[in-house]
Amino acid sequence: MTNDVAPASIAILGSTGSIGKSTLDVIQRHSQYKVFALSAHSNVDMLFAQCLQFHPELVVMVDEKAASNLQKLLRKQNLDIEVLAGAASLIQISTHESVDTVMAAIVGSAGLEPTLAAVKSSKKVLLANKESLVMAGELFIQAVADSGACLLPIDSEHNAIHQCLPEFSAGKGQVDRRLVKRVILTASGGPFLNTPLEEFVSITPEQACRHPNWKMGRKISVDSATMMNKGLEFIEACYLFDLNPNQIDVLIHPQSIVHSLVEYRDGSVLAQMATPDMRIPIAYGLAWPQRIASGANFLDLSKASALEFHTPDLTRFPSLKLGMDAAAAKGTAPALINAANEVAVDAFLSGKINFNQIVLINAEVLSKIPCETAVTLAIIQAADLAARLEANELINKLNH
Repeated sequence: MTNDVAPASIAILGSTGSIGKSTLDVIQRHSQYKVFALSAHSNVDMLFAQCLQFHPELVVMVDEKAASNLQKLLRKQNLDIEVLAGAASLIQISTHESVDTVMAAIVGSAGLEPTLAAVKSSKKVLLANKESLVMAGELFIQAVADSGACLLPIDSEHNAIHQCLPEFSAGKGQVDRRLVKRVILTASGGPFLNTPLEEFVSITPEQACRHPNWKMGRKISVDSATMMNKGLEFIEACYLFDLNPNQIDVLIHPQSIVHSLVEYRDGSVLAQMATPDMRIPIAYGLAWPQRIASGANFLDLSKASALEFHTPDLTRFPSLKLGMDAAAAKGTAPALINAANEVAVDAFLSGKINFNQIVLINAEVLSKIPCETAVTLAIIQAADLAARLEANELINKLNH
């Protein structure tokens, strides 16, 4: 099967994060993939190690001091790798004429512009940066249609849906609503699924980042703990598959074996199942429409525990309800909730607010800033900035 896959030159945006590292793990197993470019924010040591192993032609460090330090290390090793600095350089590698495939794995809103640029350049885009669609869903999907780019979701849930929709699996990229009754996103429930609610106020960042099934970065781990991550995925699913919010449901599935389901009009339900390992959707995206080995363990259902499914408790997880409401409101509402949440989660990880206050800040920002029609990127970015300013102001008030 490996020989059937056309060679590809790949740029990884966010190569030092969990998705970036998993992508490189899959790539190093298959000689038909060439790493052309890598990027990181400021992790010099890890990006240097990746350069030694994969010998990209270009690397980007968003932090300029880190870029200078990386350049010195590469010169000592006599490695002929060009180092670019600054956020604008991310667009340079995501649109480079030598790049076929872009893995968009930068966490948060910082990934929007380079990912959108890759789409407009007609690249094959492996979308792990859900914020691009959450913030600018309609503009983003229109750009895909206009450019003819190939967009493949890497989030395990949306990747599962992609695999369960024959239209998408065949490359047609359009859901026939007459056939699909609903899409069901599964959620593990995170580390606090059964924690008494009165203990939420004392939850520490270390506890929130200790996910029971997945190895993830700190920000997405906190989002999983609050279930805001599922709220953002709810929004993403609406845009990716052109579905109305009333066509999407969420089920708690603590084992993280069934990654999502599609229910059809005739009563059939297709589910994608696999061990909880991000290398599986990454390998799917890299090789699509073929299949390659991911390096993940194979699923043995005879040894798996019983599979459970529950309706989410929106009292326990009000962040999920906020995400659903933002999906229904459309416009700039998803950008507002995403920006407020990024600020609130950072404040929690920094010890400035408690776990319970994340959702309170998000809800307050949504109530204070009017939702507008998101017709331009400038309007979306203005909403993003306004939400960040408001969230920071609320955090400052809580600390005085």
